[in-house]
Amino acid sequence: MREYTKFYIDGQWVDPAVPKQLDVINPATEAVAGVISMGSAADADRAVMAARKAFPGYSQTSRADRVELLQNILAKYQERFAEIAAAITEEMGAPGWLAMQAQAAIGVGHLMTGIEVLKNYEFEKLRGTTLITHEPIGVCAFITPWNWPINQIACKVVPAIATGCTMVLKPSEIAPFSAILWAEVMHAAGVPAGVFNLVNGDGPTVGAALSSHREVDMVSFTGSTRAGIEVARNAAPTVKRVHQELGGKSPNIILDDADLQVAVAGGVKSVMMNSGQSCNAPTRMLIPAAKMEAAKAIAKAAAEATTVGSPDGNAAMGPVVSETQWTKIQGLIQKGIDEGATLVSGGTGRPDGLDKGYYVKPTIFADVSNDMTIAREEIFGPVLAMLPYQSEEQAVAIANDTVYGLAGYISGEPEHARKVARQLRTGQVNINQAPGDMMAPFGGYKQSGNGREWGDHAFTDFLETKAIIGWGEAATAAE
Repeated sequence: MREYTKFYIDGQWVDPAVPKQLDVINPATEAVAGVISMGSAADADRAVMAARKAFPGYSQTSRADRVELLQNILAKYQERFAEIAAAITEEMGAPGWLAMQAQAAIGVGHLMTGIEVLKNYEFEKLRGTTLITHEPIGVCAFITPWNWPINQIACKVVPAIATGCTMVLKPSEIAPFSAILWAEVMHAAGVPAGVFNLVNGDGPTVGAALSSHREVDMVSFTGSTRAGIEVARNAAPTVKRVHQELGGKSPNIILDDADLQVAVAGGVKSVMMNSGQSCNAPTRMLIPAAKMEAAKAIAKAAAEATTVGSPDGNAAMGPVVSETQWTKIQGLIQKGIDEGATLVSGGTGRPDGLDKGYYVKPTIFADVSNDMTIAREEIFGPVLAMLPYQSEEQAVAIANDTVYGLAGYISGEPEHARKVARQLRTGQVNINQAPGDMMAPFGGYKQSGNGREWGDHAFTDFLETKAIIGWGEAATAAE
């Protein structure tokens, strides 16, 4: 039973302004796994003012100092690695192997990448006699989700630390344990007081207080498009920078010259990863109509081979994060059945043999039209919609016919796939199930957000641009 009832503000663990606690539920057992305090606007204000106080000094630190600080954070993170992975399994149900190999491991990836980018990042350049300099934007508010908890913390905190910003983090109250451990890592690494602060709480209270705060210069939010709209609305009166990574309904185009077995089976596996709780999951699979029957058989076999069970074992899938999410997913699966899609595998209810925990059957729908609810709405569960297409032009049109634009996937002969990739209105396109790239910018078109995270592109949103005209020719790069 974990008990995390303090917030990390100005380098210390402090009590909330008003005592209010929340039980955190283990989604695999439905039992209480721990308790946290829920913050208020007063707690958010205290954290923001600590970050504001720390900014003048931290913003003037050298590149070398910030590299050393990130290296210290990496070392302390690696010391706590197994503990962080276990916390992720407990708070959001990620299978142990996934928590170790991906969920916690990506924190190492972002730290290592940030260190290497910072070593050579061009913060200044002389253009004629004008110095163009990129300076830290100021105090940042981070509102992060539960589905990849450390990933979304690290991909915001690392570039903020690297560029000289100070910050307040509000992690998801549904999966807060790993965030507390991250704060402990930051403290142990010697992050100066006030540079990093953490306040637990919900979106309408702490999230709204942070996104509207007069002393916050930037708010970075990851979550649903609906909540992102509220963040932007709260931020508007103070004209702060708003960075958002929001929802997705990513298309996966299987071209006629693709290896159907590899492409379909791989696509199913990608959707089922993390119990379907990834904003960039390839949840709309577009299949040449003439190959739909063969694709159904491959998808059915792949779904039925996806084991579901306790995250403490070797199952491919654990539970989804909460009863609320489970109920929402069940409703959307039923909607797919009611609207006439062909249920290939899975369906409503828990998998056989699992009578407790928020487990969902790996579900495949075929013969889906792009106007069906399951093709329009982000389900955020292990549910794949297979849509037929008659021509390549129609496939691209269907792929782009969505309010989202976070990611796209294509399988086929490489030159052919590259041609189609250029036509997708998405922030990322993956060709032939290529491995991930920590330097690839991540973010979306349309209602999937604005700005980019990961790699060197992540630094951009944390920097303001200043032109010093008449600087002359004696400019030297800031260190």
